Amino acid sequence: MESRLLGLVEHIKEHALFLFTHRRMAITGNDVTLQEIIPISYDFSVVEVSSPDELAVVGADTRVRLTFFNEKMECKLPFGSQTRLFLSEVNRAWCDVCEQYPEAPKFDWLTKYQKNSKGLGSVPPIATSVGKITKTERSPRANNRRQNEDTNINTSTEKSREDGVCGSGQGTVKGEGRNELVRSSRHTVSNKAQMLTMPQFGLRDNLIKCELLKNEEAYTYIQNFNFFLGTYNVNGQTPRESLRPWLSATPQPPDFYCVGFQELDLSKEAFFFNDTPKEQEWMKAVSEGLHPDAKYALVKLVRLVGIMLLFYVKKEHAKHISEVEAEAVGTGIMGRMGNKGAVAVRFQFHNSDLCVVNSHLAAHIEEYERRNQDYKDICSRMLFRQQDPTLPPLTILKHSIVLWLGDLNYRISELDVDYVKDLILKKDFETLHNYDQLKRQMDEETVFVGFMEGEIDFQPTYKYDTGSDYWDTSEKCRVPAWCDRILWRGKNIVQQYYQSHMTLRTSDHKPVSSLLEIGIKVVNEEAYKKTFEDIVRSLDKLENECIPSVSVSQSEFHFKDVKFMQHRSETLKLHNDGQVPCQFEFIQKLDEPAYCKPWLTANPAKGFLAQGASIDIDLEVFVNRSTAPELNSGQQQLEDILVLHLERGKDYFISITGSYLPSCFGSSIHTLCQMREPIQEMPLEMIHRLSMLSPSEMSIPCTEKALDIPKEIWMMVDHLYRNASKQEDLFQQPGLRSEFEVIRDCLDTGTLDSLPGSNHSVAESLLLFLDALPDPVVPFSVYQECLDCSSNIGQCKKIISLLPQCHKNVFNYLTAFLRELLKNSAYNRLDVNILATIFSALLVRPSTKQDQMEKRKTREFFQHFLIQDSH
Repeated sequence: MESRLLGLVEHIKEHALFLFTHRRMAITGNDVTLQEIIPISYDFSVVEVSSPDELAVVGADTRVRLTFFNEKMECKLPFGSQTRLFLSEVNRAWCDVCEQYPEAPKFDWLTKYQKNSKGLGSVPPIATSVGKITKTERSPRANNRRQNEDTNINTSTEKSREDGVCGSGQGTVKGEGRNELVRSSRHTVSNKAQMLTMPQFGLRDNLIKCELLKNEEAYTYIQNFNFFLGTYNVNGQTPRESLRPWLSATPQPPDFYCVGFQELDLSKEAFFFNDTPKEQEWMKAVSEGLHPDAKYALVKLVRLVGIMLLFYVKKEHAKHISEVEAEAVGTGIMGRMGNKGAVAVRFQFHNSDLCVVNSHLAAHIEEYERRNQDYKDICSRMLFRQQDPTLPPLTILKHSIVLWLGDLNYRISELDVDYVKDLILKKDFETLHNYDQLKRQMDEETVFVGFMEGEIDFQPTYKYDTGSDYWDTSEKCRVPAWCDRILWRGKNIVQQYYQSHMTLRTSDHKPVSSLLEIGIKVVNEEAYKKTFEDIVRSLDKLENECIPSVSVSQSEFHFKDVKFMQHRSETLKLHNDGQVPCQFEFIQKLDEPAYCKPWLTANPAKGFLAQGASIDIDLEVFVNRSTAPELNSGQQQLEDILVLHLERGKDYFISITGSYLPSCFGSSIHTLCQMREPIQEMPLEMIHRLSMLSPSEMSIPCTEKALDIPKEIWMMVDHLYRNASKQEDLFQQPGLRSEFEVIRDCLDTGTLDSLPGSNHSVAESLLLFLDALPDPVVPFSVYQECLDCSSNIGQCKKIISLLPQCHKNVFNYLTAFLRELLKNSAYNRLDVNILATIFSALLVRPSTKQDQMEKRKTREFFQHFLIQDSH
């Protein structure tokens, strides 16, 4: 075995694999030598293979066998999505050859690489079917990139569609009985791996995939595999005991492990910088706790602050896993902080697609609506990229099988703590379960619609005194609850057991596990080959017969009275009324960067329609902090035209119009200080005129004196000062979106004298208001000065003293309020670090993305104004 570079080279729809030797990892033209060329002809194929001893360790490589002219070569490539991408490019190249059948590729262009040029050594002779060997004119480029994922699996690939390397993979290569003849051969059908891992590219490929999916039952059968699912809220503790009683509770080793943790680290460093040594500590504890009768490989680790998911697989199954992607969504304050939220892994196993989610939802017994909102946010915002980057991302619920675990935090309602403990003592879990918030919400189909949960016949897993089996004896004396849950969605799933593990006492929670037997669709290779051949034959008959055509439900849409951060949607129905399948896509208009304005999206933006099929396209309008300022000022309107393009067909034009209700959210401090009336009580022309005035023009005296600070900021801060100074977790726990909408309307219309909603909702509204300012409280123009003098308190104060008057007033008002909050830190659990981190990101921010060093400096700058007079 020797290390090589493997490159895919394209020349006018002909492809070949170039095999290079190299002297060192830092590749330049002089470091590589072209050793061998493998033309991609009809009889070329690439198949993944593995030996019994491979994939037994974390980060196992991918072994593939290249076959051509009845000869074979084995390559070991780094396991991971980059290698998958490279292999899919190779498969696409093979399909290009097949589309030209019966015309055979000639490979005339390969003859020029027979002799060395600059940077290349000698090249083995290459005989073609039509010409002689000529002198090399130039060398292809060998590009290489290494990317380390958190699974310790390395992969490398590059793409370039020209007379050069389309992709390259680095690994070890073993040749078997080679000769160098390039000759034509008959069309041989690709294997399953080639077609099913191929990115969609053009109408024909989409149609093949669509037909394969429709006929899946003809070439697949169901095989059962055991999935161990485990969840454990470890309360910021380090592992102090073996996890074997939890992870190795089954007599037989499971095929898969999906292990989720919550509250891995409760430190401020983990919360603000997503960095913790406990990741390695708990990963080691899990690895040592896996079933001893099997060998496992870690496929993926994904973590968001204290929420971590580990995905292990038996070594013999690893070769059948593909398209692994991991994502994370924070649902903490402003939907950004990662103290609450979810992490997830999606993957393809054989012919089934699965998604595993580990979530930590909002706490506190009364916050079940917030938990419902967290679930919906995770489902809508968790997006997985597809192999084909032009395709829209996948959501959680788009997968055939979804496994959901975690600290969902739903509690027992309406029962006092003593009665709950009495029911537990009697093991009357059925009665107790009727008061479980999650059961009630699922029965009402508010959340987890379509999900299943097994029967609960174990006692609640929260809350215990740490290190014991005793219920919470603290002053709060929490009511016991089944916070830690495991649910699933999909067909052919049978739960073998569902239990807690009382012997583990590291945390105030008990770990929970479930063993699911899941029926996976496995491909019968012979049946697949026959189905594929039948589809290709039928496609040949359809080709070029008819022009695609669709009918649209309507061509004009109007969105009336759109509000800030309010989701609005209408449905465009497409029906394929033509004689052939069609592929549609919304395309860019001339001189525009995207197919639509930034406040508009079409979902899906492209797709495939079989003959006679229909699809609903959601046209969604959402005005956020980026788009609100220009809509408030009248510089932009809710107007756009979508161009719906059919491949090989005509274009359809969809008109989008709407009216936007101006909001204080997204309006400037200067503008709001000129408005004594609520913004929606003022004429649009006046709002637009004030929005376009410069600060110097606003300083000219008018009939009414400008406000010192915007009345909207005063209303929110005054409400919090009077009602929330001692509110626990203020500015750290999110509010409800429904309450934010009422608060926004109250501020914009002035219909109420006092603000509605919870303290948390008002606090989050204040943060959203500051985040939406077109120019922050500390203007963009002085941002760099703030960084430069962040360690000098005198210079920091000088910068603030020179701000425009209304900006200075707002800054001083907010910092005075925050210092008042710090006087009640014993109740609200706030400190200088927490407030400085949250507010510096909103008040002292750049117009472009911040790096970590800048974040630390802006926090240091802002801290100076919180520490003074705080005691």
